Amino acid sequence: MSPKKTEQAFAEKKTNEGSRSSASILKLGIPKGSLQNATVDLFARAGFSVTGADRSYFPQIDDPQIQLILLRAQEISRYVEAGVLDAGFTGYDWIMENNSNVHEVCPLEYSKATSSPARWVLAVPNESAVQKPEDLEGGIVATELVGVTKRYFRRKKIGVKVEFSWGATEVKARLVDAIVELTETGSSLRANNLRIIDTVLISTTRFIANQQAWKNPFKRQKIESLAILLKAAIDAKTLVGVKMNVSKKDLPTVLQILPAEKSPTVSPLADSEYSAVEIVVDEKVERDLIPRLKRAGASGIITYSLKKVIH
Repeated sequence: MSPKKTEQAFAEKKTNEGSRSSASILKLGIPKGSLQNATVDLFARAGFSVTGADRSYFPQIDDPQIQLILLRAQEISRYVEAGVLDAGFTGYDWIMENNSNVHEVCPLEYSKATSSPARWVLAVPNESAVQKPEDLEGGIVATELVGVTKRYFRRKKIGVKVEFSWGATEVKARLVDAIVELTETGSSLRANNLRIIDTVLISTTRFIANQQAWKNPFKRQKIESLAILLKAAIDAKTLVGVKMNVSKKDLPTVLQILPAEKSPTVSPLADSEYSAVEIVVDEKVERDLIPRLKRAGASGIITYSLKKVIH
């Protein structure tokens, strides 16, 4: 869908729904495809209900000041730059590929498989004689990320032909000299007997805004509020709350082993010989921490998941 057709689709939807002023509506693009479910889930954890994303390009959200449209992540930065969208979510890779002049609100470290950044990597078959990028001089490289890949080789002063790949790029690794492909875990590359010889670009999801929309007081406040809630939901995903009761004699020992975000909350109990202690910790730490707290004298230990953590 071209920017003009997308703008027309927004206009038709506005006409069908009524005469709400565009000045009071934030037009927000969310990525269709691999990031779609992860984005809808993130909105849910931030307190928003998004419905219809599986059957409509205009999902519904329980906020009358937001209008959503589903677009491919590859396109979103172009539509945000053009003002068709006020803001949107896309990868840093596609912002770079499109050379889009947009305002970056914040990075949002979530993805389809892990919370780790995705990497565009230069890869070759295991049996290839190529060991480093320079060995590809005069060769052919297939990728979907053509512009970024061309600039990568240009910086390294390596002469290669970069061809656009319409998908299934791993399969083409044995038809050309190398590929540049997106990976999070590397499992697909290993399954296809490919090895990485360099990283071309590291990418995370970015919340971006149109330059003019960012200058609009209403839209900027709406975008900033969204950013706070979404980042809080991301931060909460890897953290857990821990509550416990600790006798005063054991309190110094317990406090020494607590890896609290800042410092634990310590509150008096009805029994003056005990205190209630509450902390937030990384969930990876929790399983090792709980037995240590028990041995140090803590009792009534409760752990619970968090919805949002705002720093």
